[in-house]
Amino acid sequence: MGCAPSLPGPRSRRSDSSSPPQAARHPTLSSTERPGSANPAPAPASPLPPQRPGRQQGAVTEVQFGPMTMHQDPIQVLLVFAKEDSQSTGFCWACDRAGYSCNVVQTPEAALECFLDKNHEIIVIDQRHSLYFDAETLCRSIRATKSSENAVIVAIAKRPQGDQEENSVMPLIAAGFTRWYIENPSIIACYNELIQLEFGEVRAQFKLRASSTIFTALEQSQESIEITNEDNIIQYVNPTFEVMMGYQREELIGKELTEVPKCDKNKTDLLDTINSYIKKGKEWQGMYYGRKRNGDSVQQNVKITPVIGQGGKIRHYVSIKRPCNESKADKPQLCDRVQAESQTDIYTCKHKDRRKSSDVRSNTSRGSDGSSQPRRASIARIHSMTIEAPITKVINIINVAQESSSEPVAEALDRVLEILRTTELYSPQLGNKDDDPHASDLVDGLMSDGLRRLSGNEYIFTKNAHTIHAHFHIPVSLHDIPPRITETMENEDSWDFDIFELEAATHKRPLVYLGLKIFSRFGVCEFLNCSESVLRSWLQIIEANYHSSNSYHNSTHSADVLHATAYFLRQERVKQSLERTDEVAALIAATVHDVDHPGRTNSFLCNAGSELALLYNDTAVLESHHAAVAFQLTTRDDKCNIFKNMERNEYRTLRQAIIDMVLATEMTKHFEHVNKFVNSINKPLAGVEENSFGNAGGNEDSFNTILTSPENRTLIKRMLIKCADISNPCRPLKLCIEWAARISEEYFAQTDEEKQQGLPVVMPVFDRNTCSIPKSQISFIDYFLTDMFDAWDVFADLPNLIQYLTTNFKYWKCLDDQKLHSLRPAEQ
Repeated sequence: MGCAPSLPGPRSRRSDSSSPPQAARHPTLSSTERPGSANPAPAPASPLPPQRPGRQQGAVTEVQFGPMTMHQDPIQVLLVFAKEDSQSTGFCWACDRAGYSCNVVQTPEAALECFLDKNHEIIVIDQRHSLYFDAETLCRSIRATKSSENAVIVAIAKRPQGDQEENSVMPLIAAGFTRWYIENPSIIACYNELIQLEFGEVRAQFKLRASSTIFTALEQSQESIEITNEDNIIQYVNPTFEVMMGYQREELIGKELTEVPKCDKNKTDLLDTINSYIKKGKEWQGMYYGRKRNGDSVQQNVKITPVIGQGGKIRHYVSIKRPCNESKADKPQLCDRVQAESQTDIYTCKHKDRRKSSDVRSNTSRGSDGSSQPRRASIARIHSMTIEAPITKVINIINVAQESSSEPVAEALDRVLEILRTTELYSPQLGNKDDDPHASDLVDGLMSDGLRRLSGNEYIFTKNAHTIHAHFHIPVSLHDIPPRITETMENEDSWDFDIFELEAATHKRPLVYLGLKIFSRFGVCEFLNCSESVLRSWLQIIEANYHSSNSYHNSTHSADVLHATAYFLRQERVKQSLERTDEVAALIAATVHDVDHPGRTNSFLCNAGSELALLYNDTAVLESHHAAVAFQLTTRDDKCNIFKNMERNEYRTLRQAIIDMVLATEMTKHFEHVNKFVNSINKPLAGVEENSFGNAGGNEDSFNTILTSPENRTLIKRMLIKCADISNPCRPLKLCIEWAARISEEYFAQTDEEKQQGLPVVMPVFDRNTCSIPKSQISFIDYFLTDMFDAWDVFADLPNLIQYLTTNFKYWKCLDDQKLHSLRPAEQ
């Protein structure tokens, strides 16, 4: 299928014509071009804008970017219209007058094929007629391609009728659109829109692409380069700096220069002298002693240049450093040393003391006086050391391989090194959420550890185990469950199971009953070699340590997550992937994942200076606490110790799996977990499926390898419990609304307490007097759930969850469109 213009006319018109051709009948819109078509475009309904002076179709534009002069190829525009109308004609004529190359298609498939072939700078998608295709889905598909990184995508939106207010642009932004255009077929309006895009977003993206060449130059430079901001916080160091000073980039980025150890060989007033120059915007150059990571000093010829930025103020400082007495002979010697180290590490590491290990870059540097004696001592030390981190070995081997590689291979290896040196290999670059305060607050509240500002009022909640209330009926076994509760749990294997009915029937203690039934179905007691009475006692003590006073994080939430986990474990692809130990670990982790939750977020505890935040160093505070409390409660009494009969190694394997899954529910690494799952499992599986087309069974081994490798099983378990933990918006609408009410109330209570205690308000939008619950749900679904459950559905085949998610999103969107802040329409 081709991707040439399917609307005839604009490019077949005479370029010297100053007036439109006579009106002609439109042929049917199609996705292929009929070359040389003589059918002219219809006469435009509005006057034509003037042809751009000096701009013929196919002309190259000169663009200035700082000292760089670049040439921009002609702008290419892709129009995606399901049917031909005056709006599509208007953009076609506008492209013609602006000198742009234009392609028109009518289906999402043709749009993707055409874009991948042409890499258009501007894509205009008709969003007015959802009957033909989903514009947001198409936009997401385009954004999923690497070549769309710098594309500008515009949505054509319907013009509001009468007093109808415009819809929010946020769903379009979340789908990947750059902006929207309210339908207006006027050629002048279309022309103006395209011209503004060219000199706005398109030109900015062109310059942004060019900036990658500057970073390539920095990365390849043989001189050591360090960039700091106006507050002397390090923002960048290049690989040469790493080699010279012995630091890894991630050890320095974000640190103030004052935090980096200084060499005492410099004159006491040298730093003051340097600051007196650069603070006035003057360049400083001179000799300076730097201190390496291993404590050695190195004499450097340093040039520090202030960079003027916004407001005419100094925004950055660029330091270029060259070691003194450097000779060309050092390079091959360094390669020899790395090769010697690599071979020594491979063959003799088992004889070394790992406590004496250190970074090879710190041990292959010259002495501070340029002599060879310290260097020879360093070489000798290499043969008695091992490199602690495997990634360092990989980087060193690649560096050595580059020396004897052709230029294209060396450049490719440079790119590999650039990727390997990043601190987050899977996490995406998150977009700016400033325009959506609900999403922004959710990110701040769920994906950060607070401002770490102590208030003096330290937040402490009870660490004592709760006792079991005597008046509460506890079943002796599954056969002792009261009939009403048994009836309530009849459909617990269905995704539509109503956990709130079980909560009412059990007087807010559903975990014991549901746990007994689910654990029995999965044969957990047989696996653990424990009696049902021990399991019952364990479920009782765990449920007793969930706080019933919490509106959301209580034992009902735990039971709900356990139910979702059991449901996921029954899916065919999941069963193919996980072993028995994994299943048991998942069920136990779901049961304990929020035990002793105080009803406050990690950010709140860190800001309040709580005992737990201090204990866990403000890192995964609650998740670490849940895992620790679960094992403390379990192992302190044999009557509830479900692990007591396990063999030691089996217990350690199970314990690590449970802890890993509980820690995976912490939201700061949400996107890392999702992206690792997609990149390590979904994409390889898709590749195997494509290769096995027409060759049934030929790639079964590849499937099994992907599904059952230990690393991938860990990723599947993390994804499983994450989806179970925040699956509320994927439940039937009635349940979804109730969960939304409960989590909102818990966040409202936290905001109330933050205000009362004078703490930073982590999520200001969750003020019970002003909060829009529909907006908060829309933002949560858009930002956290959509991509995650799309990926989980691709793996586990769960169309019913996706259908509920779509239905619930439309429900919240409808409320928001009516400017309602409540859970339900007024009549409900």
